[in-house]
Amino acid sequence: MELTVATRREGVQTVISVAGQIDVYTAPTLRERLNELVADGEYHLVVDMGGVDFLDSTGLGVLVGGLKRARSHAGSLQLVCDQEKILKVFRITGLTKVFPIHASLDGALAEPAEAGPRTISLDATLEKTLDGSADGESSRGTP
Repeated sequence: MELTVATRREGVQTVISVAGQIDVYTAPTLRERLNELVADGEYHLVVDMGGVDFLDSTGLGVLVGGLKRARSHAGSLQLVCDQEKILKVFRITGLTKVFPIHASLDGALAEPAEAGPRTISLDATLEKTLDGSADGESSRGTP
């Protein structure tokens, strides 16, 4: 499956519109674009996932990496997603506490770009949880 990534400026924010599947094969395309944007001084990013029909753990890792890069420059990375099957992935992994997720692009653009993290900071424990290998967890998710 193919992944398309398009970017445009909206005031101080950069919108990255993504369509297709974000998986182990296509995630490097998104990672490369996020890295390029931050390297070019674009620190307030909005990833519009309205066209995404599949997201795996590799894709989640790319988004977490993008968020860390943006925050290292006092920036932000917000998500736009209204698809229940994609939102479920964020809920299961606990990333709804990390990413500001909006139902519409207008909602994301209305939030101040300087808005800081909503709750927790990213650390090694969270990264381990993303790949399912956190201490104390079995493969079935029970301690």
